[in-house]
Amino acid sequence: MKTGRIIRIISNLYTVQIDEKIIECHARGKFRREKCIPCVGDYCEVDFENQYIMKILPRKNHLTRPRIANVDIALIVTSWKEPQFSYYLLDKLLTLVILNHIEPVLCFTKLDLMKKEEEKEWKKIKEEYEKIGISIFTNEEISRLKEKLTQKVVVVTGQTGAGKSTLLNRFAPNLKLKTNPISKALNRGVHTTRHTELFKIDSCYIADTPGFSALDLSEYHLAEIKNSFWEFGDISCKYRDCNHIKENECGVKEAVQTGQISTHRYESYRDLIKEVEK
Repeated sequence: MKTGRIIRIISNLYTVQIDEKIIECHARGKFRREKCIPCVGDYCEVDFENQYIMKILPRKNHLTRPRIANVDIALIVTSWKEPQFSYYLLDKLLTLVILNHIEPVLCFTKLDLMKKEEEKEWKKIKEEYEKIGISIFTNEEISRLKEKLTQKVVVVTGQTGAGKSTLLNRFAPNLKLKTNPISKALNRGVHTTRHTELFKIDSCYIADTPGFSALDLSEYHLAEIKNSFWEFGDISCKYRDCNHIKENECGVKEAVQTGQISTHRYESYRDLIKEVEK
């Protein structure tokens, strides 16, 4: 029995890396019965001779959309335009990543489409997210970004059409990942990635994943959503279990009014709570 890591899944065929060797495996039927679905990024025990995955080893975290496990960093790629930047979508992705105990890192793309009068707004957005402790890069800072991702397992995610595959091609031109322009009519991208796969790039593993069409937070409690907004933890409230929505004399609401907490972040939080309550 050997230990390896699943680096690609296409249909029922699992590509596993064992040391420097790559083999194609099938999974035992017991995984389906036990409702244990193997993920890209899973460490597993393999019957090397018969090429079967026999056991999935414990995970430190996992996502279901995209289906990937044992991730260190989620590189959230978000465009300034085409498709248009969305506070709500970004904050929802951040919440999902944080709730799964993954470090979020933001990479903004298509800043070349920014008009002169929009520069002040971009700087404000950058400052807001840096203030709450999130690392921010642009797609022109490849060397600096590579340094951040050194020796990490990274999932690249974000709005479809934001430029995830294009960014990966800049990381490693030999990947030659397929890219498509976004739909002008729908203001969103066309899916170019059909499966999740881990690529070894220099000293890190990076996963290109299918674009998100839906993000489901229904499995989380309201308190978990609240705790994913890190900046709320620095504010004192009159009530111990304050949800920061309807309560009077709420410290978080007061912090929003004074500018200590971003209005956009608070609006995203309020909208997420409404969505989860439904």
